[in-house]
Amino acid sequence: MEWYPQGTQELNNILEEFLSHEPFNKEIHGIIVPHAGYSYSGKIAGKAYSYLKNFNSKKAIILAPSHHIELRGLAKHKERCWETPLGKIKISEESIRAEEMDLKEEHAIGNQIPFLQKIGFQEIFPLMIGSITIQEARRIAEILSKEEYVFIISADLSHFLTYEEAIEKDKKTIEAIQNIDFDKIGQIDSCGLFPIIIAMNLCNINKWKPKLIEYKNSGDITNDKTSVVGYSSFWF
Repeated sequence: MEWYPQGTQELNNILEEFLSHEPFNKEIHGIIVPHAGYSYSGKIAGKAYSYLKNFNSKKAIILAPSHHIELRGLAKHKERCWETPLGKIKISEESIRAEEMDLKEEHAIGNQIPFLQKIGFQEIFPLMIGSITIQEARRIAEILSKEEYVFIISADLSHFLTYEEAIEKDKKTIEAIQNIDFDKIGQIDSCGLFPIIIAMNLCNINKWKPKLIEYKNSGDITNDKTSVVGYSSFWF
């Protein structure tokens, strides 16, 4: 499946469209963005990535769920670079304890990388998050808080509900994230649940506040409202 255009010029053109929003002038530490195909969620992700266009650091860590591999704990990419139609980008060699494997098939990671390349990031550290406990999420956040990263949290929201059901379900997820409400984690419906829990802990540790940028679901894009997927973007 092609998640985004594979031609260099076509990809450049669509990214320019998605990133046409003004850069953010407030202090920003990271974003939560969807990872569906660009035709579905690219505009929502691009609005958040536009906030990073003036960011001083050019090193991003991507925290993404695992769609294809049953994983307990963390996995990092075994290669030292990642290639897209926009070229190669360096992968950091971090000392975080994680299983090494080939992560190229994980679209929750791969769909973020052209955005980062387009806005000038020069180094990434992709980290796939398998099942973890609340306590493990807190420890991971404590470790990551010590590094000078921009945090890219890759997460879609509810899947395959009706349009109205998705809006109601996703509203609860958005409220839990914005309020950093650990008591409402059970209400979060997302295929990026574990990355989101780490992000909530990062915000709690550093006194950051997640704020919603945009919410839509696939019904807003395709007009098929019988079975939709929710997409949101935040900054923190």
